[in-house]
Amino acid sequence: MSLWLAVFLGLLGASSALYKQWVPDTNFNNQTNWDPERVPCADDRVVFAPHKKVAVFVQALHSILEMTLPLDGEILLAPDSGLVASAGRDPGCEGGQTVSFKDSDRWQWFDPPLWQAADSSEGLERGNFLFSVHEESVPCQTDDVVFRGDSSFRVDASSDRPLVPLRSLSVLGQRFLSDAELTRYLRSRLGQLQIHGDSAPQVSGAGCGDPTGCECGNSANHERICAAVRQRGPCPQLDCKKPLRPAGHCCDICGAIVMLQFSPDFRLDSYRQRLQHLFLAQPVYRAVRMAVSKVSRPRWLLGLIPRQGPPQIQVALLDPEPGSGPGAVAESLAHSIVEDALSQGWHLGITQAELQASSDSGSGSDGGVVAGAVIGVLLLLAALLLLGFLWRRGTIRMPSLPSWRKGDDIEDLGGPADIGFDNPMFDKPDGGPSADGLYGVDALNTVSFTQSGVHFSNPAYDETDFNA
Repeated sequence: MSLWLAVFLGLLGASSALYKQWVPDTNFNNQTNWDPERVPCADDRVVFAPHKKVAVFVQALHSILEMTLPLDGEILLAPDSGLVASAGRDPGCEGGQTVSFKDSDRWQWFDPPLWQAADSSEGLERGNFLFSVHEESVPCQTDDVVFRGDSSFRVDASSDRPLVPLRSLSVLGQRFLSDAELTRYLRSRLGQLQIHGDSAPQVSGAGCGDPTGCECGNSANHERICAAVRQRGPCPQLDCKKPLRPAGHCCDICGAIVMLQFSPDFRLDSYRQRLQHLFLAQPVYRAVRMAVSKVSRPRWLLGLIPRQGPPQIQVALLDPEPGSGPGAVAESLAHSIVEDALSQGWHLGITQAELQASSDSGSGSDGGVVAGAVIGVLLLLAALLLLGFLWRRGTIRMPSLPSWRKGDDIEDLGGPADIGFDNPMFDKPDGGPSADGLYGVDALNTVSFTQSGVHFSNPAYDETDFNA
């Protein structure tokens, strides 16, 4: 991809947003909505639970034997569709049973498998769906939410916050960009049948205003999202050496995670498109699932004190099916992405790339080690400067050193020093008693000159007459 194409994609990505489409429906023609799982026919009795609210979309002409309606509900008829009472004994119907509509309150807004994501409305129509971590599989605060125009639905939008922020919401072909208009619709009879719960969607009409990307904003509902994931079954068993947990995901994965630090020149949407066209288009990587998002991960000062770190770009990569292998293909792709980031980061707005691999063979970039060393040196210098400043102001004092002057020693010891005994072999110590003949003038008389040489008397040995 050329530099000019990357810049062009960056301009497009500055105003784009992801589209999240709701998957389930309450359509009459959907056999998964019935128990048993088949569309009612002419010999069947259709039963709706009396105390369950539901709106049902009918897309064709159906004959049924009889039908029990709920106390509160609506039937929406598409053109050339309807429900016709039958006399039974239809040779084309092998029914003759009671067919019940399943619980319409079983679907939750914050259930990741119930949504599909694409980078455009055309992508939704073509089925070009994107993979996301669990938090971002449900609508984010800058996403466009789409409920298909040819279907009915019912969803519980209960949240850990009073409102569910969105960019826009489309229902039955009508797109709401104003929160006042959406509020009026949700208060209508049909709106109450479609969206219910303790919280309500809120639209702003504005997408992400930061070209480097915006965080999803679903971290407050992380536990709610993961509870919905676990309700569907346990996380898959993994056979890789070092399972990884991407930020915003509820389960460990086998594969790799690339963390990117970026400058203000970075463009998230254009970079996502770059990875799709440059790498995922290759046959060897076509089946790899990739999730690109801006996240904030806590950093630990000295390994003990958590603090909020700057936002980073997370690229989570895993092989097609969870638990299908150690993620070797995803790791190979991660190494290619890191190499691309290090070689082309100057015009992509990437300042640093770090790789985590589930085979435990990945390692961070040298930039991370150098940055850590620089930070450590700066902290040490700052501590020394602070100590010097406090010492100059007198806040702290240096400990005094002991004095070694003779007078001070004598005073500190409480009296004159003990000089021990006299040693005539050495100079006369100061303050010691005088010894006549040893240190006086008489000492010169102890030297004599003879023909055999120079002789002197050794005061250490007295001439003693042992015969006396």
